[in-house]
Amino acid sequence: MKQVRAKKQLGQHFLTDLGIARRIADTVDACPELPVLEIGPGMGVMTQYLKEKPRPFKVVEIDKESVAYLNERWSDFQPQIISGDFLRMDLKEVFGGEQFVLTGNYPYDISSQIFFKMLDNKDLIPCCTGMIQREVALRIASEPGTKAYGILSVLIQAWYDTEYLFTVDETVFNPPPKVKSAVIRMTRNGVTDLGCDEVLFKRVVKTVFNQRRKMLRVSLKQIFNGEQQARQEFFTNEIMTKRPEQLTVRQFVELTNLVKAELEAVAKD
Repeated sequence: MKQVRAKKQLGQHFLTDLGIARRIADTVDACPELPVLEIGPGMGVMTQYLKEKPRPFKVVEIDKESVAYLNERWSDFQPQIISGDFLRMDLKEVFGGEQFVLTGNYPYDISSQIFFKMLDNKDLIPCCTGMIQREVALRIASEPGTKAYGILSVLIQAWYDTEYLFTVDETVFNPPPKVKSAVIRMTRNGVTDLGCDEVLFKRVVKTVFNQRRKMLRVSLKQIFNGEQQARQEFFTNEIMTKRPEQLTVRQFVELTNLVKAELEAVAKD
């Protein structure tokens, strides 16, 4: 069969090391029995090992050349090959509303978008594994007080336990990327309710990390504008002297509740 040409515009870097491909495929075993959806299978280097697992399994691929390759390679697998864009899919339709594991060798340029979609469908996706740019993996798994800790860290760790599993060298790809990769696993924690307004929580996290070097009393002023200027005493709260990377997820929840209470108070004035 003719090999698929890696396309720069799709961020394709095909994994060539079969041992690593098997190791990544085996990360889904932490969530046994659930169906699996693989994003961006390319020429199926991981797919061949995922197909061996005794559970429902589908792939979604945006590259039509890759879809044609997979259809030719595994004619019996054709009904499970979805030709389309994962970011535009209704995930409730993939396995008839059933929960599933998400995995893949994710394109670097859209990995964050994939994880934001995972968060939007967190009740459908109790487990997500796969390979991404090492820098992004470090962000996801980092702890408060570190340089890597940021928006992705807080939003994902609010709902998932994160594990940085192992690093992957550039030399095992064709073409080789310019950065190292890493394999991660995210497993839903026991949180069912954050204890705050989830929409406002996201807004607060994104707002303060967009000015991560500033104290919260400075960066939070962006939330209050026009006629909704916060009262001066709001900014005297002890937490306002901290910077965003110092806050745990629980403290971000508390901060969100403080912001909501202030928004409601100034709206009444």
